[in-house]
Amino acid sequence: MRVLLVGAGGVGGAITRIAARRPFFEAMVVADYDPDRAEAAVAALGGDARFTAEQVDAADEAAVARLLQWHRCDVLLNATDPRFVMPLFRAARAAGATYLDMAMSLSRPHAERPYEDCGVKLGDEQFTQAADWEKEGLLALVGMGVEPGLSDVFARYAADELFDEIEEIGIRDGANLTVDGYDFAPSFSIWTTIEECLNPPVVYESGKGWFTTEPFSEPEVFDFPEGIGPVECVNVEHEEVLLVPRWVDARRVTFKYGLGREFVETLKTLHLLGLDRTDPVAVPGPDGPVKVSPRDVVAACLPDPAGLGDRMHGKTCAGTWVRGVKDGEPREVYLYHVVDNQWSMAEYGSQAVVWQTAINPVVALELLATGAWSGTGVLGPEAFPARPFLDLLTDYGSPWGMREQ
Repeated sequence: MRVLLVGAGGVGGAITRIAARRPFFEAMVVADYDPDRAEAAVAALGGDARFTAEQVDAADEAAVARLLQWHRCDVLLNATDPRFVMPLFRAARAAGATYLDMAMSLSRPHAERPYEDCGVKLGDEQFTQAADWEKEGLLALVGMGVEPGLSDVFARYAADELFDEIEEIGIRDGANLTVDGYDFAPSFSIWTTIEECLNPPVVYESGKGWFTTEPFSEPEVFDFPEGIGPVECVNVEHEEVLLVPRWVDARRVTFKYGLGREFVETLKTLHLLGLDRTDPVAVPGPDGPVKVSPRDVVAACLPDPAGLGDRMHGKTCAGTWVRGVKDGEPREVYLYHVVDNQWSMAEYGSQAVVWQTAINPVVALELLATGAWSGTGVLGPEAFPARPFLDLLTDYGSPWGMREQ
């Protein structure tokens, strides 16, 4: 297997550190718009000859396709933010390569009823091309991070091995992470966080299908394992709600994020001031007006999440709560994966949130390389058997857990 990794930021850098310990691939080309960042990611691996650095603009489909062909890469792994999903998705297909991402094509709210009806849903642009990928014998494995990704694998595992009928699948994400020296320092990309938290959240119910609600709706306190404890969680837009019902039979699917009240109020303020907008606005500059995206300005004013690991303390938990029936009796479980920032920094030099995101596409790549996972078309993690993934994740030294509720 020869891999083109596009994006050498926090998650991309963690991917290289995790992959460097595994023998399943022949080469990994690390490409970024910033050539220094790509070079730094490769240099940090201590001379592993399988890794090389390149410069590429993720928005330039033709350039990405040429890079895939030049290096004879059969897989494109997208570690950029969701704005670049579609050009990279199309570039992979043009080059005849397998495609993996950790976030899917962007949504657009319904024009008249944004908090009731779906407009363009997450992943819709990719799924409209599924027949073409299948016809060409190509695979696009979408939403293969931690959430979405591992959370979807948990949903598949619950359906296959733990339940006869599923009433509800609810992804629940929470943490007790703190960052020294900052009153507000997101542990993941603020661009992506704003996108998923301020868009209308999507809920799925059988018989009704997908529908939307107000941002931060249906607050609940969820008790997270391994010392994290109770965290208030709210509905946000997330890919699992769009993926799980395509392959797993459940009467209701939700995603709730443990943001905390202060974080929610900050996001509401950004929205109130229009600082969540992505369309450029004109601002005065020394040589005349300059057009900038308000959201990009917010991201530039905050610290890079990848560089916060040394100041960060605590744990992060990603998991899937499932309620249903087994052998005629009601059952409720929480399948989860916890990463301690102290451990991930000591072991890999990566902070917990980006490391937890990065390990899952590497596990998926290895399953594809060995043939344990295979398929064609545009598929989510639920389309594949869960047990090989969970076993290999444990073999990577990062076990998962299950709690009977």
